[in-house]
Amino acid sequence: MTHADQPTFRRTIRRQQLREMVPLADSTIYEMERRGEFPRRFALSPRCIVWDLAEVDAWLMARRAAPIRRAQHPDVTKRKTRPTKGGNQAQTEA
Repeated sequence: MTHADQPTFRRTIRRQQLREMVPLADSTIYEMERRGEFPRRFALSPRCIVWDLAEVDAWLMARRAAPIRRAQHPDVTKRKTRPTKGGNQAQTEA
């Protein structure tokens, strides 16, 4: 049997190993899975859930290569509880 004839084994990881690789909360990972932004988990048995290591590695490499997208800052002039100085207060004081 040559090296090419040997079966290739796909390595899987369990939740604890995934947590060590990807420092996100379980709920965040599950939400990203639901949206299709993270590799899907699958069940080996009713009590054993795993992820494909190659898929997780590919996801990490893609995230590493992608630019960081920052969230926009909220418009503080529109908040109701703590309005900013200026805007409306200047008109009421005059």
